[in-house]
Parts: sequence; structure tokens; C-alpha cells
Amino acid sequence: MRAYVIRRLFLIIPTLFLITILVFLLVRFVPGDVIDMMLAQMSEQSGMGAELTAEYLRQAMGLDQPLLKQYAIWMGFIPNPLQEDKFLGVVQGFLGESLWKNKPVLTELLERLPISIELGLIAMITGWALAMPIGIYSALRQDTAWDYLGRSFAIVMLSVPGFWLATMVIVYPSIIWGWTPSLEYIPFLENPGGNLLQFLLPGFLMGTQMSGGLMRMVRTMVLEVMRQDYIRTAWSKGLNERTVIIRHALKNALMPVVTIAGMMLPSLIAGSVIMEQIFCLPGVGRLTFEALTQRDYPIISGINLVMATTVLLCNLLTDITYAWMDPRVQYR
Repeated sequence: MRAYVIRRLFLIIPTLFLITILVFLLVRFVPGDVIDMMLAQMSEQSGMGAELTAEYLRQAMGLDQPLLKQYAIWMGFIPNPLQEDKFLGVVQGFLGESLWKNKPVLTELLERLPISIELGLIAMITGWALAMPIGIYSALRQDTAWDYLGRSFAIVMLSVPGFWLATMVIVYPSIIWGWTPSLEYIPFLENPGGNLLQFLLPGFLMGTQMSGGLMRMVRTMVLEVMRQDYIRTAWSKGLNERTVIIRHALKNALMPVVTIAGMMLPSLIAGSVIMEQIFCLPGVGRLTFEALTQRDYPIISGINLVMATTVLLCNLLTDITYAWMDPRVQYR
């Protein structure tokens, strides 16, 4: 197992190198020029846009260099002229600076990441809390009224758009009861209770949507496992239903579900753009939306690189979990 993990970690290095090329180049092909947007904003706010030229701004931000040289500077392979000719890039742990805020991308991410992680954790806990009991009970009571009810719930959760659900949750309570959730971020250290209450609603909505796919997967796998010979043997020994499900069926049934959960972990952080935007939570999702709107290349590239690294590590963690859940799985 140790040799397998070390080998996988070494394989991550060339994969990440290819990802850096993709995230650096693809963001440059997004329609719209950040320099033109800056000049227009400066002209509207202070009238300075007319005094500055596009060439001057490109030189000041290092965007006048060829793409290959910009990539080498961003990676830290050659000295960065904007950082006193230091070797400062991705290799050194520096993801660049925001074009609009002159703030390190890593600092911005570290400030926003806890918000997205908190939202993602609440969503994952909610999703599992709904999917596990409903999926297991639906499988054990196949083709009954409770089974049809659980399957209908899953279909509804998969079908309802998240932005529509979040909008309705904000609009209708305000019309009927005159209540709206807090749309101003409450830091955890200032008010832990208020912070948690603010995150419960968007986290619950994200979790319910996540629960639809998980519930269907849990139900399918429990049904498949319950038809296996060793389950029939457990029944023939006179074991009660609780023991058969928990000790014999559930652990084997959850292996494919672990794969789905591993894929959902990074998407919960990066995919919270809608909820963070609607509920005014300054997390990574909202930062991504703002960076795309402003064509802030370093932030977009940095976020994509961090998310790609998270995906690779989650895949490795999922494979390791397989070996823990099933002793028959051995990695060499």
C-alpha cells in the first residue's frame, strides 16, 4: 500500500504540470480583454482612462510578454520582473497577484476557502443524512409506497434547478411572512451562532440536491448486494434485519457510493457559485464568478489549479478507502 501511494503521488506531478498548461492557456481565450475593461472603469470613475494607454497597462502587468514567457514566469521557471526579478511562481508556492486588487491569489484563496469548506461540509452532512436512510429503506421495501415516495424525492431533487430553489426560498418567505435570510456575511469569530445559522439554509439546499443522486446510488447498490449468496446465508443463520444490513450488506454496498462522494467533494467547493452568489457568501465560488466577470487571469488560473489538485488528491483518497472497506482490494 505504501509503495502504491508513493507511486500515485509521483504520478500527480506530471498530471499537474499538464493541468497548469491548460488552465493558463484556456483562460486567455475567454472573450473580452481585461485591459479594455480596466480603462473603461477608470474612465468612468475618475477620468484617468484617457490618460493611460493599453500598452502602458500591459507593460505594467506583464501582459505584453509572449504567452510562453508569461507561463514560465507564472510557473517560476524564470525571474519575475514584477517581483524584483525573483524566481516566484507556482513552483515556489506563489500563484500570482490579482490584476484588479494587487493582492496575492493565495492570500485571497485562503481567506475565501474556509467559507466554501463550511458550506460544503454542511451540504455533505445534509446530503448523506438524507440519502443513506431513504436509500436503504427504499431498497429494503422495494416496490412499496415508501419506495415510490423515496424514488420520487430523488427525481425531484435531481430535476429542480438549484438557483430556482434558492430564489424561491428567499422570495416566498419574504412575501408571506416578511422574513428573509441574512444577506450580509457574518464572520465565525465575531458571531459563531449567527454564522452557523446563515450557512444552514444554503448548505441544506445544496445538500438536498446532492442527496438525489446519492440516494439512487445507495438504493441500487443495496438492492444488488441483498441478492448475493452471502446475504442469503446470513438470513439462513437467523440474523435479524439490522445485523444483516449493518454488518454484511452496507459496507459492500457503499463502495461505489464512495466513488461518487469522492467526486463530489471538490465540486461542493467549486460548485457553490450559485448559492454563494444568491446568499452573498464571499467564498471561492463567488470569487470565481467575480474573476471570470473581470477576466482576472491569475485568480482564475489559481483557483482551477487548486481545484484540480483537490480532485487528484480526492481520487487517491477514494482508492485508499477502497482498500480499507474491502480487504480483497490490494494495491501493490
